[in-house]
Parts: sequence; structure tokens; C-alpha cells
Amino acid sequence: MAVLPEILAPVGGMEQLYAAVRCGADAVYLGTKHFNARRNAANFTEEEFADVVKYCHIRGVDVNVTINTMIYDDEMSQMEEAAELVASAGVDGVIIQDLAVLDLFRRKYPQIKRIASTQMAVHNRDGAKFVEDLGFDTLVLARELSKDEIRDIIENTSLSTEAFIHGAHCMSVSGMCYVSSMLGERSGNRGLCAQPCRLDWKCGDRDYVLSLKDLSLIHHVQELAEIGVDSFKIEGRMKRPEYVAAAVTACRKALHGEPYDENVLKDVFSRSGFTDGYFTGKRDATMFGVRTKDDVLSSGSILKDLKKLYEKEQQVIPVDIVFRIEGETLYVEMRDDRGNVATTELVGVEKAQKHSTTSLEVSNSLSKLGGTPFYARQTEVVIPEGVFLAASSINQMRRDAVAQLEELRGKRKECEKRKRFVSAETVTYPKGAREAWARFSNIEQLQLGSSFDRIIVPEWIINPENIDVMDPAKTIIELPAVIFPEDYAGLMVHMEELEKRGFRQLYVNNPYGIEIARRFSMEFHGGFGMNIANGIALNTMLSCGAMSQTVSMELSNKRIEALERPLPLSMIVYGKLPLMRFRNCPVRASIGCGKCLGKGQLKDRFGNTFQIECCDKRTSSLLNSVPIYIMDKRVPDIDIQIYWFTTETPAEIKNVIDTSEKGLIPDFKRTRGLYYREVM
Repeated sequence: MAVLPEILAPVGGMEQLYAAVRCGADAVYLGTKHFNARRNAANFTEEEFADVVKYCHIRGVDVNVTINTMIYDDEMSQMEEAAELVASAGVDGVIIQDLAVLDLFRRKYPQIKRIASTQMAVHNRDGAKFVEDLGFDTLVLARELSKDEIRDIIENTSLSTEAFIHGAHCMSVSGMCYVSSMLGERSGNRGLCAQPCRLDWKCGDRDYVLSLKDLSLIHHVQELAEIGVDSFKIEGRMKRPEYVAAAVTACRKALHGEPYDENVLKDVFSRSGFTDGYFTGKRDATMFGVRTKDDVLSSGSILKDLKKLYEKEQQVIPVDIVFRIEGETLYVEMRDDRGNVATTELVGVEKAQKHSTTSLEVSNSLSKLGGTPFYARQTEVVIPEGVFLAASSINQMRRDAVAQLEELRGKRKECEKRKRFVSAETVTYPKGAREAWARFSNIEQLQLGSSFDRIIVPEWIINPENIDVMDPAKTIIELPAVIFPEDYAGLMVHMEELEKRGFRQLYVNNPYGIEIARRFSMEFHGGFGMNIANGIALNTMLSCGAMSQTVSMELSNKRIEALERPLPLSMIVYGKLPLMRFRNCPVRASIGCGKCLGKGQLKDRFGNTFQIECCDKRTSSLLNSVPIYIMDKRVPDIDIQIYWFTTETPAEIKNVIDTSEKGLIPDFKRTRGLYYREVM
């Protein structure tokens, strides 16, 4: 029989842990109090952590731990302590976003499985190849992939894969959302997303256009198993235990070909039902939904029944028991499904006076394993006639054997580690003359490029009609932040054309772009979408071949200035920055591409207008309502200042340039972004 994919359940606290394990999860993922993408969940203290891992391992359940946020330089020692905690507890895997965390676990704890978080936004085969080469073992696939796209990635990587099969859908591709941080200083990349997308954003006559229904692919798990997904991941570390119980139970039944009740899943939690739109390729308005009053009220009637699913210990581990007598000594041997053997002995044989103990009585006593995770698969009892054995003695031997077996199963895994964590050798980049770069989004804007040292141009706007305007020696091609497998062939054809025309530099906002640069022997510059926030991550980018790196837009000036500088650093000093990256464009779903013509916009609940930047109808981005502008204040001593132009007219661009060059106070609305604030 083929090995079934594992069911991977979310755990935010002890009750969710019991629900996940007792309802049949093969693995759980959870967090400590720090450095995880659900910092508002209960999570686990240092004192609880080892016991939680032991509890799971006794019951044959693997434990993956989330250290999947961006890390700042001044948090490195704290992060190392968190890594030591999870490694000492014997966890099976660690879920990672930041390259510094990867560097630590790869060097210091090489035996712990390294899992590339969905926050890394890996969504095509080149992204998978990059994280595999970096040293990851497992990839969490982007939620936005179709069935055929998942298959394409699996067939082109040796990484094991996890796919989300149930739970909340973020509107933005994970790791590429900055709405919460820019508007409320609570970063999703730091585990404190305030979910502003669930508020009432409008487009045309539609409301709540950034709120998707919850994902549910449980009725597709057989298909996912057939194409090779190794782990079925359920979202919901901040959900109640009844939700975990319902989702794990439904997934287990579906995986074994048994019917499950989807209405139970809807009742315990949904947003106007569920969607499988990405998986099936039906990316339209039916994917959107909100949590209604009826959704909330429907949950009350089923919580009691769901709680019954995990109230009691489930006996799921088979044991074989052998009982024998030698002289006056009783012996019990208990062997589990992993080959662990517990043995107990006790002097306690008496000559029968009235009643001789039978083999059946002993077998029945030894099989009473209720309240433990074990059940007696086979019992062998050999006793001579005419002896009496006290029931209390048999029961005590059984309890002792169970305790031994639990210790053997829950024994902490020895984790080989180096005595001291040593990061890659730091190289200090010598500061040179400061450069000014500009990113332009159309041919009219390009006419104003003469005053900049380099020009960044999006790949998707370059065509035979405008390519001759660009100087390949001065132009950096911006790759799409998101390019799904169905559009990949077209991108490759275009890249071959650009290579032939002499373009040799790329600006990459996603890991796949580094593989593209290698394939076409081009140089690349790391973009702000790489979420680089510390010196170790900068060193990793340098080792991957980056010519420069734009720091995370969520860093304050103070943190930017404190960064070690192994390569030239850049920062965005002006621009309406992309706050979200969409595959299912809210404008297309609301009014259609024909009415948008690349000029779509959304309004938040305060009436502020946010424009949409279209990427050749493949994907789109939500731009901030006002641009960042910091050139009238003290700017960090940095190598490259980037002006990020999107929807501006040539006149507006000229005004920005003049204002900056003359040090004037801007006459346009602007924000300082997070450069003068500290994101949580």
C-alpha cells in the first residue's frame, strides 16, 4: 500500500494540540512566544515546550516549529536562544522565512528538517530550485497554485512539498503583503498582521473586495496525493480547537476515501462558504466572501459535538504484550510498532488456595490500556496451573510497562550541533559615490531617465515598439514579483529576446529571479520583495551573486544605518509602493479588464483611493494611496537611492525630481513609510 500524505495540523495552544493529535493528525506545527507568524496565538512557553514535543512524539506525531518571520540584527542572540530551545526539545522540523534563520539551522542543527515557509512565496519551479540549492528540505507551496502548476513544481524538484488544503486565504501572495505594516505598523512578516484586508474595501459597486472565502481542498485530497504532495497542511493556529478537530477529521476521512460532512466545516468556521478557485483555475468573483452574522451563529450548535472528538485519549498505537513466569518472578514485555520494548518484572507468585489465576484473566488485565495512546494488538500469556497472581500486581506491571514505553517513544532526539554558531564570513563593502536610480513603468516616463545613473524597467512593458528607446548598458530589467507556471513559457521567450538585445541586469523581488539570472548569465540586484532585514541575510544574497540589495521597506532608518554592508545597499526614497500582490485581481473580479484598461482603483473605508498596477493581465499590485518621500529629511548614508515611479505623469515625475534636487518641501501628499517608525 502506498504511503499516504501526512495530515499537518495547526496548534496555537494546548487545547488545539489535544484536538489535532486525538483526531488523527500525523504532524503538527506550532510556535514559541517569539519569531512566528502567529504571535497573537497562545503559543508555548519555554517551560511547556519540551513537554509538548514529548507528548506528540509518544503518540507518533511529528512537530514542526515556526521561526518564520523577518529577524532584525539586534534580535540575533534571542533568535539563537529560540533555536536552541526547539533543537533541545527534539523537534522534527523548523519553518523558515528569513535567510539568517536558514543559515543558523543549516550550520548548527543540520539534522532538523528545514522547511521553506509560504512567506517565501515560492510559486514556480525556479523558486523551488533556488530554495533547494540554499539548503531547504521541504517547500510549502503557495496557495495560489492550480493543480497542474503544483504538479509542475513537484516534477521539477526533489524537495518534499506541503500544500494548504483548508483554512484562511490571504488576498495577497504570502510574504508580499505590507498593508498592515504601512497602515498600522503591524507587520505580517513579523507575525502581527491586523488583517486590514477583511475591512470594507470597495471597487465599483462591490464591497469587501479584498476578502476571500476560506480555502478548502479537502474534496481534492485524493488528486493532491496522486500528483505527489507529501503533506496536507491545515491553516488555523489562531482558531478554536473544535475547528482543528473538524478539519483534521474531515481530511483523514477524505484521504481514506470515506465521506465527510462539509457542512460541519462550514458551521465551525467559514466566510460565506469555501473556495477552490485557485486549484481549479476558476479565479473569479465567486472566490470572495466575508464572515457574516449567520456564519458566526451557525457555529454554536456543533461545538459540543466536535469537542467530544478530542475529549478522551485515543488508543491508536498497537502493542504486543508477552507475559510469563519464571520461578516466583513475573515478567511483562510490551513491544510497540516501532520496535521499542518495555520490560518489567515483579516477585509475586503464590500457590493458589481457592482460585487459580487463568491466562484469560491476566490477558484481560494487561489489555486494559484505556487512558493511554496504546491498545493491545496481541497478548501472549503463559502461566502454570495452580498459581495465584494478585490483580494489583498485574495492573502495576502494566502501568510500569506503559510508562517505560512512553519514555522510549518520547525520548528527545539527539541533535548533532556545532559548539558555536559561526555565520558566513562578513565582507565589508567599501562605500563609493552615491547613485540615483529610477524605476519607470511606461514609455512616456522613460524620457525623463537622463538624470539617473540606472533605469529599472518592468519586463512586461518592454515590446518591439519601445525597446530601442532603452540603453541595455544602463537598464535593469525588473522581473515580475509573481509569475505562475502557466505564464512561465512566455516569460522565457521574452527573456531570450532581451538577452539577444544585450540586456544583462535584472531586478528580482522573488527567489525564482535568481535562478533566471543564472540561466541567462545575467547580473541581478535583490529587490525589496526579498524582505532582507539583517546582515546575515545580506551575506547570503552576496553569496548568491547579488550585485546590490534593496533593504526591506519595513526597516527603520536606524536599522538600515546599523546594517553590516557586504554589498551595495539601496532603499526606496520615493514611490507608491506595492502593498499587495494579487493573482485574482479584485478589479477584474469586480468590473472586468475591459473597463479597467490598466487604471483600476480601490477605495478603503475612509474613501482613500489606491490604484492597481497591472502586470500584463497576469497579476496585479495594490499601490499605496500616497507615495513615500523622504528626500526633504535626513536620509541614511546608503549607496543607491531609488525613485519608484508607477502611475505618475511625466510632469509629476519632473516635479519630484526638481523638488528632490533643490531640497524643497513637497507640494504633493506623501508618507514617510516606516523609515521613521518602528514596525511591530
